[in-house]
Amino acid sequence: MMKRKLLALALSAMLLPVAGSALAQAAGKISGDVVKIAVLTDMSGVYSDLGGKGSVVAAEMAIEDFKAQFKPKFKIELVSADHQNKADVGSNKVREWYDTQGVDMVTDVLNSGVALAVAKVTTEKNKIMMNTGAASTRLTNEDCAPGNVVHYVYDTYALANGPGKAVTKQGKDTWFILTADYAFGHSLEKDTTDAVKAAGGKVLGSVRHPLNASDFSSFLLQAQASKAKVVGLANAGGDTINSIKAANEFGITKTQTVVGLLTTIVDIHALGLQTTQGMMFTEGFYWNLNNETREFSRRFFSRHKKMPNMLPAGTYSAVLHYLKAVQATGTDDTATVMKKMKETPINDPFAKGGKIREDGRMVHDMYLVEVKKPGESKEPWDYYNIKQVIPGDQAFQPMSASRCAAVAKK
Repeated sequence: MMKRKLLALALSAMLLPVAGSALAQAAGKISGDVVKIAVLTDMSGVYSDLGGKGSVVAAEMAIEDFKAQFKPKFKIELVSADHQNKADVGSNKVREWYDTQGVDMVTDVLNSGVALAVAKVTTEKNKIMMNTGAASTRLTNEDCAPGNVVHYVYDTYALANGPGKAVTKQGKDTWFILTADYAFGHSLEKDTTDAVKAAGGKVLGSVRHPLNASDFSSFLLQAQASKAKVVGLANAGGDTINSIKAANEFGITKTQTVVGLLTTIVDIHALGLQTTQGMMFTEGFYWNLNNETREFSRRFFSRHKKMPNMLPAGTYSAVLHYLKAVQATGTDDTATVMKKMKETPINDPFAKGGKIREDGRMVHDMYLVEVKKPGESKEPWDYYNIKQVIPGDQAFQPMSASRCAAVAKK
């Protein structure tokens, strides 16, 4: 019996290096010789114009451009789904993708409630989430997972920082905030309040409305009654569009300044310059910024019939950056790819000199924009005057203020 045990131990000792070597080799390969990317977004709801099919188009463009430049030996597959703005639908879908369909990376994940749920599944399954759609700073603070989650395009800190400070310093120093009643709106309200106070202003009050609200009249009447100089909209997509329309109908825009804290070019296009002229907000991308952004955006427009806002532009960049890291390392192993992505600067139509910090935040320049008057616009979609380029290290929450336990423990 003793001899058998000794023989078994000896065999185990001999096999350990082999097993370790096999594992190391497995980590150095692309599983199934296929890299599979998934776009999880709002295809039919209140945020569908922000991401939706536009994000899928952007991901397709990134894959095509990557193939043309690098001619990879591995296959690349793209799948997509509608999370319906429901956290359980989103988390169940990505679990299915990871468990049964070999998905390596999920992107967009528009809607903070969905993104927080998806981030947990992604961490559990040790995959990668390149979040380009959700805004809550919880993703790099209390709920951070920097080994698995990258917060790529914007967040509520950056969205609030530009207009919160700039508009307040113009003398419009009292605010009332309309807030979408879930994680994104709560974060944006808090970050706007902090920015306004830092600039010497006050927030006189706030009111929360349900996602995809059908009627904004009661909420706007409270804003009007507050006599605040600024009505801040801590919402997005269809909710922002409908808020602004209702504010115009009630005559609020004649006496108070309306600031859409997450507003993009598709919202301005839907509302028109006559309604939105003079509005100020923070954007992460403008199609008409330079020759490179114009070339990318016109290609996107030829497919989607809309100019890209910062979300699909960021999705293009995120997918391209991820694939470049896979190509450079020769593997889709999560830790290896994440390390490479953090080491490599990001230079493409979306970002110049962008970098992924240790907390998972991708840092890049943001833009404080003002909507042009109708007579200033020279062509369709020519809607912005760039008032200020906000350097990335000023646009986003500094690492010194991080509440990410994974970083704080280092």
